[in-house]
Parts: sequence; structure tokens; C-alpha cells
Amino acid sequence: MGKIGIGINLEFVRHEDKPFEWGVIKAAELGYEYVEPMLHWGRELLSEAGYFHSVSMLDDPLRVSRACREAGVKLSGFSAHTPLCKPEISVEYLKQAIRFANECGAPVINTDEGPKPVWTTADEDHTLMRYTLMEAAKVAEPRGILLGIEPHQQYSKHPDGLDRIHALVNSPAIGINFDTGNSYLCGHDPYEWLERVAGRLVHLHAKDISVTQSDAERGMVTGTPVGCACGEGVIDWARIITICKNCPRDIVLSVECGTVAQAERSIAHLKALV
Repeated sequence: MGKIGIGINLEFVRHEDKPFEWGVIKAAELGYEYVEPMLHWGRELLSEAGYFHSVSMLDDPLRVSRACREAGVKLSGFSAHTPLCKPEISVEYLKQAIRFANECGAPVINTDEGPKPVWTTADEDHTLMRYTLMEAAKVAEPRGILLGIEPHQQYSKHPDGLDRIHALVNSPAIGINFDTGNSYLCGHDPYEWLERVAGRLVHLHAKDISVTQSDAERGMVTGTPVGCACGEGVIDWARIITICKNCPRDIVLSVECGTVAQAERSIAHLKALV
């Protein structure tokens, strides 16, 4: 049985106009044990100016591990979302993200199939995804890094579709990063779906969905960037935690919310249950 950790995706400071290090320190101040930063290619103006939280993979990976060590938090993984259906983008991005994660001590990188090319068929898309995932797995396996595939787009919005993507490459490096909010908004039962993937789970996005958003969007979207504070929406967190405790590996619940205030209320709710 796995242990449960509580972490947070640094999207919670997106609207604070602050840099990566500020987000890590704020997460630690709120009591989070883990953080999940976001990686990007090249150079991005707002990040370079200190107004955005993502980290360039051209930076020294020790920048990330140093910030976490000084704040007293650990890395649950990286948000490394890139369109698997577009290998001209995703192959080198994922390979670089894996090497970056390995050097700074992040055990997981999370991704999804992303928006598809407008001209390809479903079968062609799965061939493209197989190529991308195979290339990534060849880099991840010898480094002990796990890839978490997330339900978030056109194919992974259904349990069978997520299973098909996961089965494209037979690799111990490829698992599931389950997103409670996305799975719910897709119109499925998130608890049944989580139980279905529990043996392959490597990471979990703890995303709650407000009643207002549920009424407006459920069954009409494939996901959402962030949710409301955990405990203030439709997700039964006690039930989610019970399922995760029966997983074969330790799992971090990485909160995905949109504000510092929501992050503070989320950890209070989850800590009381864990």
C-alpha cells in the first residue's frame, strides 16, 4: 500500500506575477510537502523578467533543486505537457524534460496527447504518439524517470482512450497521472476511473470542480487548467485518498487550483483527511 503526500502545482501563483522561487517559498509557507513546477523550452519573456513561475530547461537544473532544498520542499514531478500527437514538438521536449528531471531529482514528468494536427486520422495520431512515447521511454527507463499520461484531450477524455494511449508502448517508465477534475468534467465517474488505473498510477492532480463549473461544462469539455479549492467542489476527497492508499506505489496529490487563497484552503482540507 502506498503512502500519500500532499503537493501543489505552481499554477496556483500564475496570477501573482511572481517568479518560480517565490512560488516554491509560498508553497512551503502554506505547509505543502511537494511542488510540481512547469517547464518550458527556450526563453520566455515573463519568466525571465520574474513575472511568471515556469522554468526554462535552458536554466541550470540545480536552480530548481536548490530552491526546493532551501524552502524545505520536495519535487513530486514536473508539468511537462506537450502534444504527443505532434512529434516535431514533443519528442525533443520530453527527452530534455526527462534529463532535466533526472538532474534535479524529480521522479515524474506529466504530459498528455495535446491538441492533434487538423489533418491526421485517429489511427495516424496513435502511430505518432507511439513514436513519441517510445523515444521518451528510451530516455526515461535508464534514468528511473516516470512519464505520467494525463486524461486531458480528445483521446484521453475516455477511460478506453487513455488505456489505448498507455498501451502504445510497453515500458515500465510509462504510467498514469490521473486528474480528478478533468475526468469528472469529461462526464465520467472519477472514482471508478481512478480505481481502473490505480495499478498504473504514478502521480495525481488533485483538482476540484465547483458546482457552478460542473453545471456549466460537465460533458462538454475535456478538462480545465485549474479547479477550485479542494473541499469546496464536487470531488469526494476522502474517497480519492482511500483509493490512492491502495495503490502499489506512493502517490502525491498535487493540488491544481488558481489562487494562493485556494491553495491555503485546499491543504487544510486534505491534511484533515490524510
